[in-house]
Amino acid sequence: MMQKVTYIVMTIFILSAISTRAQYISKIWEYKPAPGQFINSAPWGCPYSANTLIGGTNGTLSLGSFGGYVVFSFENPVENDDANPYGIDFTIFGNPLTDWSEPAAVFVMKDDNGNGLPDDTWYELAGSDYFFTCSIHDYEVTYTNPNANSDIPWSDNYSNSGVITALSDIHPYYPVADSFPEINNNSYSLNGSYIVGAIDLSVPYNIRSYKRGFGYVDNNFRGVAPYTIPDNPYTEETENSGGDAFDISWAIDENGNYVDLDMIHFVKVQSAMLANAGWLGEISTEITGAVDVAPDNSITGNLDMLVLKDLPDTISYYPYYLEYFCFHSGRLDETETVTWTVSPDIAKIDEQDRLTFHDEGAVQITATLDSNPEITKTVSTFLKRCCSGISSTDNNISVFPNPAQDFVTIQNAEDSDIAIFDLSGRCVINVRNYSGESIDISALKAGMFFVKVGEEIIKLVKK
Repeated sequence: MMQKVTYIVMTIFILSAISTRAQYISKIWEYKPAPGQFINSAPWGCPYSANTLIGGTNGTLSLGSFGGYVVFSFENPVENDDANPYGIDFTIFGNPLTDWSEPAAVFVMKDDNGNGLPDDTWYELAGSDYFFTCSIHDYEVTYTNPNANSDIPWSDNYSNSGVITALSDIHPYYPVADSFPEINNNSYSLNGSYIVGAIDLSVPYNIRSYKRGFGYVDNNFRGVAPYTIPDNPYTEETENSGGDAFDISWAIDENGNYVDLDMIHFVKVQSAMLANAGWLGEISTEITGAVDVAPDNSITGNLDMLVLKDLPDTISYYPYYLEYFCFHSGRLDETETVTWTVSPDIAKIDEQDRLTFHDEGAVQITATLDSNPEITKTVSTFLKRCCSGISSTDNNISVFPNPAQDFVTIQNAEDSDIAIFDLSGRCVINVRNYSGESIDISALKAGMFFVKVGEEIIKLVKK
């Protein structure tokens, strides 16, 4: 009997020591939510909700819609340690469901000035969607208080506007002054990194918001303890702790260049989507906690990943430009190439990643990493011809500058009709009998567009 009691005591001591060594969030520096269905409501959207993240992984915090954020720190700096499993330095946990992700971007800061405050430079940890042309890294949204328990109007810095739809009038979605006195009671602006995501509204009773490849919070399921052993973010499976794993080596500066940080002292998590999902309401990130990762170079696995941009349900014009990125240890690898296959064989993809098709129907498009054929990615869409005969030809028509920010000119296109389409095939600018003047594109969102001049299609990147 004494031996059994001794064993139990020793087991409790060992588990307690493991728990003690685990480094969880120790301090909340700032919590500034965007409007949302859980804001002003317990247990997810009150000021005290942020403190539930401290000391574990079972907290309850909502960030609201785009731009809502929380800033926290661990007791000690988080080191960028290559000996960590898969190179991962910390894991953040959310509450995603099957086919339901509400992604948030993550930023890190090193205490360069040594004053112990989060007042140095933020670096985004560039996830799988960072480099897509539809992602915007200087996005800003202004929310207006309706002074009622109703929809929240918003406008952005790209001349777009809309509302955060209130699902009920039980409580206000706009942060109330009593709880959030630092937020202007009339309107306020939030800025950060925006991604499009992939929301499927085709089945009203089963709305889906698909998870991103890697590098976003509230994206992957929780696994099993111990939570200090992270999941491999470059595979689909949940092997260990689950949650969303992050490597400090993904840090990128404001110009899109990778930076090398040996450690970080502060973390900011910021909702990265601005989207409504029907009866489920707005996309709004939830967080339950975070943990530092302990070194263990015996845990290894695949470090390569291939990411394809989600396709619209229907592609109705061609050529359609496909986007893909290859990553090694989470950093972009521009030397990698892929081989494309389409099933059934009613379309082809050329060396410039342009899709054309000669028939209509549902297709699966697969990219295979040339350096490792075991790594593939497949996306699906429906091809529907409504603009037959469009093709790219070798002539002297060109768009200048490209990429462009405010104005473009189309060279060698005088007297032609010009149309600019977005990625969904919607015509956003139409010019008849073009005379060579500059075309104002400043109101367009940053991303990829297509300029159609006669039968010529030219890709345009808007900054």
